[in-house]
Amino acid sequence: MPLNESQRAVLLLTARQSIEHGLRHKGPLPVAAREHPPLEEPGASFVTLHRQGQLRGCIGSLEAYRPLLADVAENAYAAAFRDPRFPALQARELDGLSVDISILSAPEPLHFDSEQDLLTRIRPGIDGLILQAGTRRGTFLPSVWESLPASRDFLQHLKLKAGLPGDYWADTIKVWRYITESFGDSYA
Repeated sequence: MPLNESQRAVLLLTARQSIEHGLRHKGPLPVAAREHPPLEEPGASFVTLHRQGQLRGCIGSLEAYRPLLADVAENAYAAAFRDPRFPALQARELDGLSVDISILSAPEPLHFDSEQDLLTRIRPGIDGLILQAGTRRGTFLPSVWESLPASRDFLQHLKLKAGLPGDYWADTIKVWRYITESFGDSYA
């Protein structure tokens, strides 16, 4: 179900407020979605932060297990303060920080007979993918297609992200696809 502009605005405001709350209180913003019932439905989101055009944090949920509004608040806080690739966000970094939210559809398993078959089933620019091989798992949001537009490169880098060699293949690999509704804004 696509979100309307008002719901998008509430989610973006919640993400920003959760980051600001985290700076002051070292925890995510506690939220209640009673005023926005659709945002109380379970939802999965990723919150991506950029500063001066560079990735500054990205954390999310692959499956809906809590209210969407709470998921966004938790993931915004985690992207700012718990992404292991970056130090915790500092107050001085709020200026120029952009917040992007991606709402994920339910993951759908892809059935394929080989790597080549998988490559023909992937929809460039549309699909986000989850790849799992044993205990190794990684995901790329559809926005990653902007920097990796070729299916083979997208899949190879996803394997690397999952901690596998780029040329790894086994018949036990599992792949799910999802789509996202994405939107964002910047701190002024």
